[in-house]
Amino acid sequence: MTIPTLVPDSQHRGLVSLLPQPLRDYAMLARFDRPIGSWLLFWPCAWGVLLAGGESRWDIILWMLVGSIAMRGAGCVYNDIVDADLDRKVARTALRPVASGRVSRLAAWGWLAALCLIGLIVLAQLNPTAQLVAVGSVVLVAAYPFMKRITWWPQAWLGMVFTWGILVGWTEIRSDHLGAMFAFYAGAIAWCIGYDTIYALQDREDDALVGIRSSALRLGSKVRAGVGGFYALALLLWAIAFWIVRPDWVALVALLPMALHLGFQVSTLDPADGENALARFRSNRDAGLVMALACWVVGNAGII
Repeated sequence: MTIPTLVPDSQHRGLVSLLPQPLRDYAMLARFDRPIGSWLLFWPCAWGVLLAGGESRWDIILWMLVGSIAMRGAGCVYNDIVDADLDRKVARTALRPVASGRVSRLAAWGWLAALCLIGLIVLAQLNPTAQLVAVGSVVLVAAYPFMKRITWWPQAWLGMVFTWGILVGWTEIRSDHLGAMFAFYAGAIAWCIGYDTIYALQDREDDALVGIRSSALRLGSKVRAGVGGFYALALLLWAIAFWIVRPDWVALVALLPMALHLGFQVSTLDPADGENALARFRSNRDAGLVMALACWVVGNAGII
């Protein structure tokens, strides 16, 4: 069997390719070669802290960054263990370490446990309420790999999982104004559905052949309009949350850069071009930073 250096959509090819093959397989299993997922898991955590008024809590934000890297890696390992049989049937995922047999399921479970241990260290830095909220995501995470088998909208489930950090970040800082927190969380779920639909465009043909369901397939020729609709819903819900936190015009103006960024994604998206879709998907790392700045502006002078 030819051992691949990296999978086609690896980003940090130079760094990961320097590792000896066994270590490289574990790095790839946790997606360390593709950090975009860690960023997308981290930004909602930072948003929750900043919008809740925790602009001075850089310690907890940094801990959440460490936790996001570890737990995103753990989630990917778990997903690859569950999806190994399906991954072998999709060109983009057939070379993943578990699917290809380079890493055994037993070894993958051990790597998963090690990453979860790091997550537990991060969990210990949170207050008791935030700890309970964080643990509450475990059921959602465990169920996610099976969603693509039973629903056309696994992206909605992923949205609940990947933006759960908003609830953790908010409850780390405060326990009131939950209406703003839930409106913001709902908006982030819509954002995640949008960007993960873009990501799923890369696999539409293979997914259709092997029976994997996705919002990209469900939306068909209306996928760009669908993504635009989810992004518009996200902006509306975020505007409501911002207004609750800071009921003045600054709250709405703070959202304008994010609206422009998401509008750029939709207007330049080519559903037939996998490279175009991957680039638009990855641009949400920058969107996360734009939104974090908006949360800082609104939360810094918002509710007390």
